Amino acid sequence: MSTAVLKTEVRLFRREPGAIFWILLFPTLLLVILGSIPSFRDHQADLGGLRTIDVYVPVAVLLGMIVGGLQSMPQTLTGYRERGILRRMATTPVRPSALLSAQMVVYGGAALASALLALAVGRLGFDVRLPKQPLGYVLALLLAVLAALALGSVVSALSRTTKIAGAIGSAVFFPSMFCVGVWLPTQSMPDLMARIVGYTPFGAAAQALNRAAAGHWPGWGHLGVLAMWILLLTGAASRWFRWE
Repeated sequence: MSTAVLKTEVRLFRREPGAIFWILLFPTLLLVILGSIPSFRDHQADLGGLRTIDVYVPVAVLLGMIVGGLQSMPQTLTGYRERGILRRMATTPVRPSALLSAQMVVYGGAALASALLALAVGRLGFDVRLPKQPLGYVLALLLAVLAALALGSVVSALSRTTKIAGAIGSAVFFPSMFCVGVWLPTQSMPDLMARIVGYTPFGAAAQALNRAAAGHWPGWGHLGVLAMWILLLTGAASRWFRWE
């Protein structure tokens, strides 16, 4: 990956206030809004004694990478292809693959920064405990970022125009939000539903993060599901992606 290409992509990303807001700030803002509801700071028996705000921290952690992977990165890459930027790069010493790598670093880094911000605000603002199994939490978080980027690459590969990228990204975005527990925390899902959701990339990520936050190892089952999705999605993106 070219350092010059990466620096350029970072500068371009910093000029996108929409991407900065939705990836970096929106998940934490949602957490602040939910934490401001008094009942969400009360311990709930149906959540195993946790507070509602406690179970929404992993949701906020995953939300930034879902937005970045499924909405922002595919639109950017498809726009580059649509405008012929990738085709022109293929004739220079800087290969298009360098741009793809830089995009993944930029949006992956933004997703991790968003996750750290959500964890910090949850801890400082609402006394949410930091993960009791930090190593397992970091491993699950990194696998989740890779899965989001791989899924975003598939969306980019299937999209000829930015409009199509937006439509496909939105079609995958809302089910992904359900799987991480935006509308119904995974702890409150019926067993069968939670088991099914656990086979999706973000459902497995949410459950792995929840276990690590509680002090348990994320579970090789959930980590294995994430690894499987990363391999499948990366293979599909490599097969279907076109530079022109």
